[in-house]
Amino acid sequence: MTQETTRLTRRRLLAAGAAAGAMTMAGAGPALAREILRMSTLGPGTSPNLVMTAFSNIVNRRLPEYEIQLNSTGAATRHIIEVARGNMAFCMGSPVLTALLRKQAAMYAKIDQAPEWATHLRTVLNFPMGLYHIVVYAGSGIETLGGVRGKRVFLGPPGSAAYATMAQLFENVAGLIPGKDFQVVNLGWDAATSSFQDGNLDVYCNPTNAPSPALTQIAVMNPIRFLGIPDEELESEPVQALTGRPGFRVAQLKAGTYGENQVNPRDVNTLSVTVGIITNEWQDEEMIRRMVLAFYEGVADMAANAPWMAEITPEAAVQDINLALHPGALSALQELGVTIPEAARG
Repeated sequence: MTQETTRLTRRRLLAAGAAAGAMTMAGAGPALAREILRMSTLGPGTSPNLVMTAFSNIVNRRLPEYEIQLNSTGAATRHIIEVARGNMAFCMGSPVLTALLRKQAAMYAKIDQAPEWATHLRTVLNFPMGLYHIVVYAGSGIETLGGVRGKRVFLGPPGSAAYATMAQLFENVAGLIPGKDFQVVNLGWDAATSSFQDGNLDVYCNPTNAPSPALTQIAVMNPIRFLGIPDEELESEPVQALTGRPGFRVAQLKAGTYGENQVNPRDVNTLSVTVGIITNEWQDEEMIRRMVLAFYEGVADMAANAPWMAEITPEAAVQDINLALHPGALSALQELGVTIPEAARG
């Protein structure tokens, strides 16, 4: 038994003992003890926050024996380690992050335990994170990625996968090195959105579903422009290095997505990425099965009032998957008629 397993088992025994003690002291009839489960995601204004907030709300409402407590601070690069060590039940992950952890690469290069930790992770479900939006105000005079030189730029929270992706995109496509050729502004997601609205950022990057609620609000009163990858660069080796990573591909942000105040006359080439809800091997199989089934049932009920939910489907749960499904998730998706690829079976 690993140290993580021992620690997890001890916590569950203590929690069970505390719950039993509370029921005994109450001396009353059958009380329902809710199992508390921690989940971490990106901050408000991001599509993972929307999807995982919906997941936690649906589970908490439909499965009253569980309570998912959502944390929307910190970076996914750190959250995934906490889940792998058994210190958290769920987090946002992605095919590229799990690949890096498994290979002990990039931000995990100095962590000797990274490959072992990766073996404890399991997928609950994948979903489209959306498109990388690189947005400026139309009056800024910035019309290309190269025009960002010398400007104040939010790439993503420091240490995040979004930050690393945008830093690589600016260097690969425009030859601009963050911190040298432009000023990097280090903020969290929510603070960055507010800072861009207040005019304290020249360039704001956010991987999110289109149309993003936050950017839609900005575009109501302000003409905005989205920056993208030039057509002639799409087949270049530097761009292929970006899109060849697990879960990434070239996509188009359509002209008019944000209404008349989106000044782009044509579609903009950008990146799309798949992310997911990640758990660990120690979570109960029947619990995960019921959560996944409840989530997709709840998504179907919400679709009419939340158009962005249209992309959150059982079929998308295995898109770009490179980390085995948790047995409970595998069972639920099979019940929903999803064809399971070999990579999802472990």
